[in-house]
Amino acid sequence: MNYVTTADKTKLYVKDWGSGRPVILLHGWPLSSDSWDDQAMAIAEAGYRAIAYDRRGFGRSSQPWSGYDYDTLADDLAAVIEQTGAQDAVLAGFSMGGGEVARYMSRHQGKSVSKAVLVSSVVPFMLKTADNPDGTEQAVFDEMGQDMKQDRAKFFASFFKNFYGVGMLSSPVSEELMEASRNIAMQASLKATLACAKSFATTDFRGDLPAFKVPTLIIHGNSDVIVPIDAAGRAAAKGIAGSTLIEYDGAPHGLFATEKNRLTSDLLEFIAS
Repeated sequence: MNYVTTADKTKLYVKDWGSGRPVILLHGWPLSSDSWDDQAMAIAEAGYRAIAYDRRGFGRSSQPWSGYDYDTLADDLAAVIEQTGAQDAVLAGFSMGGGEVARYMSRHQGKSVSKAVLVSSVVPFMLKTADNPDGTEQAVFDEMGQDMKQDRAKFFASFFKNFYGVGMLSSPVSEELMEASRNIAMQASLKATLACAKSFATTDFRGDLPAFKVPTLIIHGNSDVIVPIDAAGRAAAKGIAGSTLIEYDGAPHGLFATEKNRLTSDLLEFIAS
């Protein structure tokens, strides 16, 4: 199966590798399911079924005008689970993808899900408000939107340096990998790119946290400048009963690449536990 069709006839490109217990991988903004390839390979080789799909508007999926709110995105995930026949699944959401996991758990009562993983996730709430003082100022997101409208390619050139923690003295990934990431990001529609940025910046998932009634693993780098850990990983761990938080010391946002082997190992250990 290469595509799943959603309720509004959007086609989602799906990779379905291996067999056994399903592990559904949700990618971050502004990438595609390809960002999970290393982990998906390892999961399939370990005897599980790795399912990864391109979010609407991104990668090889359809690029509709609407549907970039988290309710619709969670319904898209429900369509993937139903049409792939996934049962007893592990959901793993990276960055923006963590929001889909959270909203699915509440909106669809965690149907067919046995475990959840949040990696560098935007859950529970990114925006700084009076009752969320560790969040990011609205002005930061406004500037991101303006820069993308002005010159999206130029914006991504600097964005991915922060994403992967590339600086004057450190370069945990190759220039070729950053170039590949920029190219994938440019495949998405401008509408989807802007609308999803608004969604992950402003959606409050704090009310979704009680719906996590399955074992939940949270992994976050404590040097993440894209989604800072205090408002995200640490806050999620406090809000999800019985969850386990693993902090990667000194790690940036893009853990699937910068901490590839460690992340893969932690995922496989959690799936098997």
